[in-house]
Amino acid sequence: MSERGDAAKRTIWDAWVETELDGIRAAGQWRMPRDLDAAGPEGKLAPDGQPVVSFASNDYLGLTQHPAVIGAAHAALDRWGAGSGAARLIVGSRPVHHELEEALAAWKASDRAVLFPTGFAANLGVLTTVAGPGTLVCSDELNHASIVDGCRLSRAEVAVYDHADVDQLGSLLRSADGRRVVIVTDSVFSMDGDVAPLDGITSLCRDSGALLVLDEAHAVLGPDPDLDGIDALRIGTLSKTHGSLGGFVATSSRFADLLVNRARSYIFTTAPTPADSAAALASTAILGGPEGDALRARLRRHVERVRPGHPSPIISIVCGEEDRAIAATDALLSRGLLVPAIRPPTVAPGTSRLRVTLSAAHTPEQVDRLVTALHDLGLA
Repeated sequence: MSERGDAAKRTIWDAWVETELDGIRAAGQWRMPRDLDAAGPEGKLAPDGQPVVSFASNDYLGLTQHPAVIGAAHAALDRWGAGSGAARLIVGSRPVHHELEEALAAWKASDRAVLFPTGFAANLGVLTTVAGPGTLVCSDELNHASIVDGCRLSRAEVAVYDHADVDQLGSLLRSADGRRVVIVTDSVFSMDGDVAPLDGITSLCRDSGALLVLDEAHAVLGPDPDLDGIDALRIGTLSKTHGSLGGFVATSSRFADLLVNRARSYIFTTAPTPADSAAALASTAILGGPEGDALRARLRRHVERVRPGHPSPIISIVCGEEDRAIAATDALLSRGLLVPAIRPPTVAPGTSRLRVTLSAAHTPEQVDRLVTALHDLGLA
């Protein structure tokens, strides 16, 4: 192509990009990362280095800073280096990957576990493997973006049911006309911190033979559903409760074999780093023991202090319009408390909110500061 043609092509794309960026600015939805120089909840926020206590992390049990978790990552770096260098099915699989899969399977009381590079990749891999043309996928309207994208990529018929509406879900199942059916839902929903009606959903699965795909990324405090008598794939992330990076699927041996041989986000990607996997292996051991119980109990006490009876460490404070949410965030930040505003398109218009996330790494004094500020600002 001539230089003149190249210039015209660039101009077309430059104009399109500018139009898109202008639209984002006009909608008041412009975003940029802000560096938080922190190891744990306390740190300094860019650009001016303001000291803050963060109530925005998904490091629910503080395991990113646990000495055993950090030590395991260091040891893996020394033994295997910084990266795996290839996909699992080529030469990227290391002993630590298999050890982690065995530990995760035991932790979830399942036959097998399959490791993915992220929880997002796990959802994509599962849904594009088990669903497809001729399959009906029933998905909660508030499911995570990774589930939404997995449904779209699956090429199945997707029916979105009203949030947590078991009756509507039952109606969808009765209309399946003999097709294979997948029900996919978050266990704990990421923006509201509420819990899916799993007793009703699992009952529908038993009655209909539907496959349950359950994303438990935020289920650090439960629920732990009874899955006896149903086919299920439990999806988890290692970047939240485990304090590392990666995703996994806990399921039966036959589904695990299918994922290893069919899930494109498993087959065609580099294996997770040995350091991340070793860190997650160490944290899984902690989670299964008395220290894990103590950390969950500490987190539970923090939740009770902020919102008694709430089922998860995600506490949503709906402000309505975006400017109100931003003003609330700014007011908290002026007190040294980092609680970001969540706005469209992440949540629906008119439901902008503060999303408080609590961690066992928070001190009681830090949680008291938050509670006092929320009351003083009329946000409690």
